[in-house]
Amino acid sequence: MRESPSTRTHAVTTPDGRSLEVFEAGNPEGPAVVAIYGTPSGGVLYHPHATDADERGIRLVSWTRPGYGASTPHPGRSVADFVPDTAAVADALGIDRFAVWGISGGGPHALACAALLGDRVTAAASLAGVAPYEADGLHWLQGMGEDNLEEFAAVLAGREALEPLLETHRAAFATVTGQGLREEWATLLSAVDAEVVTAELADYLVENVRAGLATGVEGWAEDDLAFVQPWGFALDAIAVPVLVWQGEEDRFVPPSHGRWLAEHIPGADVRLTAEDGHLTLMGHRVPEVHAWLLERAR
Repeated sequence: MRESPSTRTHAVTTPDGRSLEVFEAGNPEGPAVVAIYGTPSGGVLYHPHATDADERGIRLVSWTRPGYGASTPHPGRSVADFVPDTAAVADALGIDRFAVWGISGGGPHALACAALLGDRVTAAASLAGVAPYEADGLHWLQGMGEDNLEEFAAVLAGREALEPLLETHRAAFATVTGQGLREEWATLLSAVDAEVVTAELADYLVENVRAGLATGVEGWAEDDLAFVQPWGFALDAIAVPVLVWQGEEDRFVPPSHGRWLAEHIPGADVRLTAEDGHLTLMGHRVPEVHAWLLERAR
C-alpha cells in the first residue's frame, strides 16, 4: 500500500487500559481533523486524503477502531463508545478542538462526536453514512446490494450467524487483489462506483481492509452489531455545523439513509448528488469536505 506523506503512528492507551493504533499526517501544528473510515477498516489514511491535508496545513488523524488490527477489542461497544476513545486520542496528541468526518460506517461515529463532545468539535461531516436502524419511516435495508442484505440478515440473526459469514469474507480479502475487487463487490457497485474502483483506490481498499482484519473479524462484527442497536445519543442533540453528503447511485448505503439524516440533523448542510455513488465520495469528495470543515473551524 502506498505510504501516506509524513505518516506518524502512535499507540494510545485509553482510560480503561485498551490500546488504539493511531495514524496522523499533515501539519502537526495545523487545525486537527479526525477521519473515520468505513466498515471494515484498518483506519489507515488514504494517500490522497493525507496529501490534501498536507497541502491545506491540516493535521489529519485516524485510528483503528477496537477489535481491528492492533487496537484492543471492546466487546459490546456502542456507536457512542467511540466518543471516549476520540477524547483519549485527542488528549494524547495534545489536540483541544477538532473537526471530524466519517464515511460509510464511519458516519455514525462522526455524528456521535458532534453530539457528545460539545465545544471540542468545531464541525462534522457524514459521507454516505448509515442512519439508525430503528429510524422512523425508513426502510433500512431497501436499496442495498445483495452482499449487504446477506450481511445484515446475519447481523440481525446474531453473532453466531454473523461471525462465520465475516470469516468467509476475511478469507476472500486475504487473497483478492485491487483488480479483483470489482468482482468481490459486484452486487454493491453502481456504474459510477465501478468506474472509480481502479488502481490506487482499489489497492488501498483491499490493503486497508486486510490490515483491519489481520487479527480476526471482531472489529467488523462489533461495528455491524452497534449499527443495529441504539446508538447512545440523539441526533437532535447536535449543535455544531454538520454536512450530510449522499450519492444517489449508492448501493452500499442507500440514498434514503442520507435523506433521513438530512431531515433529522438540525440545520444540516445537505448534498444529495445524482452523479455520486458510495466510493466516489471516498475517491473524489474528501478535499471538498476538508475545505468545508476548515471554513467552519473556530
